[in-house]
Amino acid sequence: MSAEAADREAATSSRPCTPPQTSWFEFLLEEALLEQHLQKPSPDPPPVQLIVQFLEQASKPSVNEQNQVQPPPDNKRNRILKLLALKVAAHLKWDLDVLEKSLSVPVLNMLLNELLCISKVPSGTKHVDVDLASLPPTTAMAILLYNRWMNQMQQEKELTDNILKVLKEQAADSILVLEGALKLSKDLYVHTIRTLDLLAVEPGMVNGETESSTAGLKISAEEIQCQVCYDLGAIYFQQGSTNAAVHEKAKEMFFKTKELIAKNGSSSLHFTIDEERLAGYCQACGVLTLSSDDTSQQATPYSQIHRCMKSGNYQDIVNIFLEDNLTLSLPVQFRQSVLRELFQKSQQGNDALDEVCFKVCMCNTVCDVLQGRTVDVQFCQLFLKPSKEKIDFLLEVCSKSLNLENASEALKRKMAAFLKNLCLGLEDLQLVFMISSHELFMKLLKDDERKLLIDQMRKRSPRINLCTKPVASFYDIPASASVNIGQLEHQLILSVDPWRIRQILIELHGMTSERQFWTISNKWEVPNVYGNVILGIKDSLTRDLVYILMAKGLHCCAIKDFVHAKQLFAACLELVTEFSPKLRQVMLNEMLLLDIYTHEAGPGASGERPPSDLISRVRGYLEMRVPDIPLRQVIAEECVAFLLNWCENEYLTMQVPLPLVQTNPYVKLGQLLAATCKELPGPKESRRTAKDLWEVVVQICSVSNQHKRGNDGRVSLIKHRESTLGIMYRSELLSFIKKLREPLVLTTILSLFVKLHNVREDIVNDIAAEHISIWPSSIPNLQSVDFEAVAVTVKELVSYALTINANNHFWLIIQADIYFATNQYSAALHYYLQAGAVCSDFFNKMVPPDVYTDQVIKRMIKCCSLLNCHTQVAILCQFLREVDYKTAFKALQEQNSHDAMDSYYEYIWDVTILEYLTYLHHKRGETDKRQIAIKAIGQTELNASNPEDVLQLAAQRRKKKFLQAMAKLYF
Repeated sequence: MSAEAADREAATSSRPCTPPQTSWFEFLLEEALLEQHLQKPSPDPPPVQLIVQFLEQASKPSVNEQNQVQPPPDNKRNRILKLLALKVAAHLKWDLDVLEKSLSVPVLNMLLNELLCISKVPSGTKHVDVDLASLPPTTAMAILLYNRWMNQMQQEKELTDNILKVLKEQAADSILVLEGALKLSKDLYVHTIRTLDLLAVEPGMVNGETESSTAGLKISAEEIQCQVCYDLGAIYFQQGSTNAAVHEKAKEMFFKTKELIAKNGSSSLHFTIDEERLAGYCQACGVLTLSSDDTSQQATPYSQIHRCMKSGNYQDIVNIFLEDNLTLSLPVQFRQSVLRELFQKSQQGNDALDEVCFKVCMCNTVCDVLQGRTVDVQFCQLFLKPSKEKIDFLLEVCSKSLNLENASEALKRKMAAFLKNLCLGLEDLQLVFMISSHELFMKLLKDDERKLLIDQMRKRSPRINLCTKPVASFYDIPASASVNIGQLEHQLILSVDPWRIRQILIELHGMTSERQFWTISNKWEVPNVYGNVILGIKDSLTRDLVYILMAKGLHCCAIKDFVHAKQLFAACLELVTEFSPKLRQVMLNEMLLLDIYTHEAGPGASGERPPSDLISRVRGYLEMRVPDIPLRQVIAEECVAFLLNWCENEYLTMQVPLPLVQTNPYVKLGQLLAATCKELPGPKESRRTAKDLWEVVVQICSVSNQHKRGNDGRVSLIKHRESTLGIMYRSELLSFIKKLREPLVLTTILSLFVKLHNVREDIVNDIAAEHISIWPSSIPNLQSVDFEAVAVTVKELVSYALTINANNHFWLIIQADIYFATNQYSAALHYYLQAGAVCSDFFNKMVPPDVYTDQVIKRMIKCCSLLNCHTQVAILCQFLREVDYKTAFKALQEQNSHDAMDSYYEYIWDVTILEYLTYLHHKRGETDKRQIAIKAIGQTELNASNPEDVLQLAAQRRKKKFLQAMAKLYF
């Protein structure tokens, strides 16, 4: 098998459901394959990636028999590869926007140079000296494409110094080429796949004035002028700075572009002009070149604001923004930039601008509200100390920004919601009254909405806690006078005060006996196992009260409002104790679950152990044998997880009753986990319990397990070997594991799933984990295991584990291995480096050898190699116990490295590698790089005659700096 085929098999074996990616060399073997591939809806690899692959392969240097690196040979293979790259670009219609976004500058430069070459552009000739009108159409078009790209590159902000230097040298010539293109009066042609095929057969056939089928796709002279005008306008605009004359030229180009678009449209065969961007350019040029007699530009909001900022007439800006809140013509970015500039002027000592800043911020906020955006933090800061004046102005802005007669219902709802939230955020009731009594507020909110809001406001005021009153019984609170049923139902929905809930229900039942008030809100839900018992209560008031108290308590528990949940459950417990022992036990069970949640979210989150009575209650629940008590499975799950999280392994392994183990799958799973964790320090003692745990999990992950559920919702049991093991669904197992937080327990279950993932026959890249040797090394029936589900489970488990402790280096290595196995090499490097960083104080200490094993280093090497970071590969080869010189030397021979190359030489401590670098650069004639390598060799601390500890210290220092540099790159 060839190396390419092996790499391809390795890359695709972990994804059996995904069609194999077509390799670059297959297009060399089958002539028609490229066009077939490009016609697919989603070709893999995509077109731009094919261009990169073809050109990289065509530009690879060769090595002769003396191991000397030679330039890429000009042979048939390389010529075909370059032609294939040109065909792909032709398929993309030479769209520079697409090519620039997807290709690096060197690759795109190489592609366009190949286009110049195949289009018969004379080599060594300056494009500025060529008369485009006298050239064949495809030749002129190739020159035009190249120079358009050169000028667009000048507008990029993230280019290297070397590229910028080259661009500056060619910038003036390229502008002249484009200006010359404006004079073209003939149509040009751009190469297609068809014309490129003809060129390969008959090189002279396409450059003459031939029929369109062989001349390529026609680009009209007007289309060319349109694009060139736009390009030149952008260049002039960038170069103009404070030069009004250059801005005038830019303005002329942009307005000419608009005229041509109006005539021909904005889309051509190989370009599309962003009309919104063009409009922005025109407006900006209009502002920058504004003259006193330019009345059309003075009328635009942009020019008005520009003039106000220059003259210091800031109050007019507020009026402009207010007017624009109706038209919404100003972009949000422009509004924010004006506000930022005003804030800066205010902070520089202009106190008079404070009020203007506030008013502009209010205008922007209301504009954001109407367009569905979130309220800016600046609004919240300015409203920390609200006043009557601020509220007055805000209400004025709201009123002027919404035309109630013509506004849509959606806009009205947005404004109403904003005003309601504003009221709820104010503590001063007088300010609330200002808003709630305003005409706009009255029109936007209906009567019941206003009453509900006022009721919510009233509930925030301090009240007496009725639970502290000396009442004889829950039923002894007198009912108040009757009010409207609808209002009472609204209060019932909103209230979380058990005594108020009871009072409302008494009043409602006094008004009508026909309603079932537990049904008025679809948010009130209780589990079916409880609902059947509660709805069997004969007295309608008691039934409503028990159902609503439990539903509200469960809801408060779900949203972590444990204080109100405890009050609601306590009231319900007091109520049911009087008539139902069954419901009393239900409430005791729910209060136990609530106490577990409360401890885990409070003291337990900071590591404080639970009180002994809570542990005793958890044990008591698991051992409870009261007949006919409805039970929720989640309580058993949480109890077992609670004991595992607090290392109650002795109880789970030795003291838990055997019948409980045989009937409750979660207790059985907890017992096996506890036993395995308890015996892990020993070399072989844990193998027996580990094997039992392994077999349970294998059955859970089996494709053919036939577990069923009973009517009570519990998981059924199946016989296995000599004991009864509980089997559950994989999703239930995953849900249970995500309740665990104890590091050793998580490590154990994660180790098990990693091992299960690794035993599949088609696995290419194993995942490493702690304690992996304790699990069986094979499964009798591999076909019975759903390995796809296992792979998903491993990913979910390690993601969850890292939320518990993001600094566990062994979990980070597992995450890195997963990304490595799925060919996500940049992400894999991120986690390999993070694993080393967390256990070495960001590499200031030595990374433990059991973290950066040889396997981990080799995987990091492969990641860097596949990312074309070949200098990093060579440096990492030094980290191995035995330096891999063969891989290092091969990597250093690569000339298309995507890393910092010679700037990394300071991190090399192996003198043999440095000597090879010196030799390599000498052979290539790279004097500067050779000097860098010689300087690195000449450092005294690398002298071979130094003591071993000095050499080790030098190596360690370079390891530290290199890994820190890598971390900055991949973090």
